[in-house]
Amino acid sequence: MHYRLYRPGDFPQLYAIEQECFQPPFRFPRRYMQQLLANQNSVAWVADEDQHQNDHQMTGFAIANWAQHGAQTIAYIQTIEVAPAHRKQGIATELLSRLESSATVAGARLLWLHVAETNTPAIALYQAHGYRPKGREENFYAPDVNALIYFKSLDLPK
Repeated sequence: MHYRLYRPGDFPQLYAIEQECFQPPFRFPRRYMQQLLANQNSVAWVADEDQHQNDHQMTGFAIANWAQHGAQTIAYIQTIEVAPAHRKQGIATELLSRLESSATVAGARLLWLHVAETNTPAIALYQAHGYRPKGREENFYAPDVNALIYFKSLDLPK
């Protein structure tokens, strides 16, 4: 598996994974996803399998962004997605690690996220990597579709 930063030409494959992984109300609209990816205070990592020298098949991606809150930079994980055929190979773990590193380099001291309370694989991933529950948000995704809130403190680079 090869991990790299997102490039604009990746969008068709990236959004195809979004459509495969999530149905409404969980799916990001195409325009919103493009805005996230274009934001200068965001990072997107891509996992792909090299097919040939200039050809690749995307297997997953992850997006986080950050903002100043007072004197502190706080990062937010927008999404981590792995195509169903490529799950349980450690791809989400590696993408999460890369988001954490990017957020740390951006100066973030805290990383947080929302996760559907029914998404047990994602909850297990975050808990296994030191994310702690911070609360619950009712009707976050849609009426009667609630989210759990998790966070993790990040160490500044030495």
